[in-house]
Amino acid sequence: MPQATNDQMLNLLCDTIVSMVRRDGPDLSARQLAVFLTCYLRDGAHTVRGLALELKVSKPAITRALDRLGELDLARRKVDPLDRRSVLVQRTLKGSTFLREMRAVMTEASGTRSTRTERASASVERLSSRRAG
Repeated sequence: MPQATNDQMLNLLCDTIVSMVRRDGPDLSARQLAVFLTCYLRDGAHTVRGLALELKVSKPAITRALDRLGELDLARRKVDPLDRRSVLVQRTLKGSTFLREMRAVMTEASGTRSTRTERASASVERLSSRRAG
């Protein structure tokens, strides 16, 4: 992937995170956000064990992240009725709302970044044409 694209993605991530931090709402760690997004963006049933394998972190780390997500009502745990040793992770209405807000913030950050990039490019073009003329 070209360096410019990598930088654009990193800048979009930065702008999105900064916007999320400035908002009045949950402030998630990187691990909590990874667990949240995995549960909400990937289809299928999610378990503590499965999330630990997928994210390549320990089950206690997943449990701690889910504790916080549960406190915020962004996800909840339920014992799997088919395998009582397994814990299912369920989405919540508040979590779905948070994801929708996150998408909107990211879309806004993307538009702001595009506008800034376009203005910067236009400024560079104007300067180049002045120097040439």
